[in-house]
Amino acid sequence: MNKLVFRLVALLSGLLFGIGMAISGMIEPQKVIGFLDITGEWDPSLAFVMGGALLVFMPSYFLLIKPRQLSVSKEALPCATSLKVDARLISGSMIFGLGWGLAGICPGPVVTSLALGNAGIVLFFIAMLTGSIMTKVIIERLDSGPDLIETLS
Repeated sequence: MNKLVFRLVALLSGLLFGIGMAISGMIEPQKVIGFLDITGEWDPSLAFVMGGALLVFMPSYFLLIKPRQLSVSKEALPCATSLKVDARLISGSMIFGLGWGLAGICPGPVVTSLALGNAGIVLFFIAMLTGSIMTKVIIERLDSGPDLIETLS
């Protein structure tokens, strides 16, 4: 199959995913915050959404995806290069969790929410992209040697 077909399938999959998130309420920050508020007025409905998604995905994963050596486009499947839990992983996870818990917005649903034209969502998306780019630059500089640390001190 050619790349156009793969791109169209990816586009269709993304649209279907986005529509599913919108229908389930996963793009509504108040609903997400209600789900994360386990000590207050907890809203368990998103647990059912996630559980339903796993019920659909798990058989496909174990029967079709996991046994594959190559992707559908015959390219090598990317694998994690590091399996260690380090400070970078823990701090990134904490920042992600804090952002998700405070704003009630996750990176996947924020892209779907852009279609609503909400100014707050657009600002969040811009801030998310800016933070991602800044993080990439900082990590590249840290990985290239001690120059950044010397520059900051």
